Amino acid sequence: MDQWSVELAPQLRALTALADCDGYMTGAANTLGIPQSSMSRRVHALEQILRIPLVARDGRAVRLTPAARRLAETVRGPLAELEAAVACVTDDADPEHGTVRFGFPLTMGHGIVPDLLAAFNRAHPGISLQLKQAHGAELADDLRRGDLDLALTIPPPDGLPHVVVATQEICATVPIDHRLATRSRIALGDLAGERFIANPATYNLRQLTERWCRAAGFDPDIMVEITEFATVREFVGRGLGVALLPRTDRLLDGTAQVQLVGEYHRAVGLSSATSRLNPAARELSDFISKRTSG
Repeated sequence: MDQWSVELAPQLRALTALADCDGYMTGAANTLGIPQSSMSRRVHALEQILRIPLVARDGRAVRLTPAARRLAETVRGPLAELEAAVACVTDDADPEHGTVRFGFPLTMGHGIVPDLLAAFNRAHPGISLQLKQAHGAELADDLRRGDLDLALTIPPPDGLPHVVVATQEICATVPIDHRLATRSRIALGDLAGERFIANPATYNLRQLTERWCRAAGFDPDIMVEITEFATVREFVGRGLGVALLPRTDRLLDGTAQVQLVGEYHRAVGLSSATSRLNPAARELSDFISKRTSG
């Protein structure tokens, strides 16, 4: 235990930083706020302790060995838990101050998330928010690296602490003059033969769209790919096609929202980098959970 707390923790943190910076010592040293010479010494000392090679020279950078990469991924969680435990002890005296690094999907930049964050800022003005919008897979990677404290993720990522804070109902969004626009409910199969507008193939809702349509007996004819839900709705309103999108109370002009017969939902998870949150992050987590419950 003494070797872990005195020697291995800073050396393993150096290794994970080096992995995150693709082997560039200068970038890893800047990330940790230490001189490059100290960075090199930490990695070399870790090699001596473990008695295995961790890096090999590759031009101006170094290349991590397969063993080093496995080790870096394995220790991320314990290191993050250790840092969070220390932060809890040092920050508990003043839980209304601190910084929370919070991420949310590109597709949730309108409506409820900005409203929640604005309300949190008014309720806790001493807590600073560092916000990041990104693809869901990138947010999960940021959590695993410890670059984010909390993130809303769809779906909740495997292997990370999370709670389901909401469930999105997915509806058919069609042009206002579409043949199905005035219907209260439709079967997904009613959209067979339509042109679809959807997110790129790596997005969760795109994958669900393809899976659900095939289960309904057809392959969706995806003519346009767009990352932002708001832009998808804009193009639907201009008659370029139909889309499967989360139910919204802010329909754009020229569009109609029609309920689908069946179970078409997806879970929204509030995910964290560690099971133990620093006080500021815990405040935000509790705030979001309370505001989205029920």
